[in-house]
Amino acid sequence: MPQTRREDAPQDHSNNTLHGHFHIFLHGGGGPHLALSRHLPSSSRDNLNPSVALAGPFFSSPHSGRGDGDKDPLEDIDKWGESVDKVLSSKAGQIAFVEFLKSEYSEENILFWLACEEYKNIKNSPEMISSANRIYTEFVQTEAPRQINIDCTTRENITKNISQPTLTSFDSAQKLIYSLMARDCYPRFLKSDVYQGLLMRKEPS
Repeated sequence: MPQTRREDAPQDHSNNTLHGHFHIFLHGGGGPHLALSRHLPSSSRDNLNPSVALAGPFFSSPHSGRGDGDKDPLEDIDKWGESVDKVLSSKAGQIAFVEFLKSEYSEENILFWLACEEYKNIKNSPEMISSANRIYTEFVQTEAPRQINIDCTTRENITKNISQPTLTSFDSAQKLIYSLMARDCYPRFLKSDVYQGLLMRKEPS
């Protein structure tokens, strides 16, 4: 008897898929850097920073399970509903927000914000210049592959000074993107299948 493909119950399927992604991200399966690199801009992929690039302390070992004494990565998920800062300060929250913005074809916002956070931690001039040019090429310049939505004046100011970047070169643009995410993306994220699905599947304490 030929098999037929079922098209019903799409919501459960998406939630199961998302939960599967989080199981891989948070509990191992290929290693965090392998999984996370698909979501990061090249400026972050080249030198994945565990403190910024979504690789928090719960990524202890890609091959070990989470013991009873380890913290549940979704333990603070209820706090994500308080503010966008709570989402962005959580490694699992960053991953969830990336997944949501991908569904809206606007993941360049969070990826740019994360790249800027990493950029501001750079300690030497050669690395700063290299990273500034990668961020500019990927997100800021006109026709960039992940061009962010900022005003012409901000874009022109970055372009004018990109040959001599500083650690504050992208601050104005980052603030604009943060405001956009807080005002526009974050309220929709709270109502999304991504967030609601994770809330329902949060492991009991």
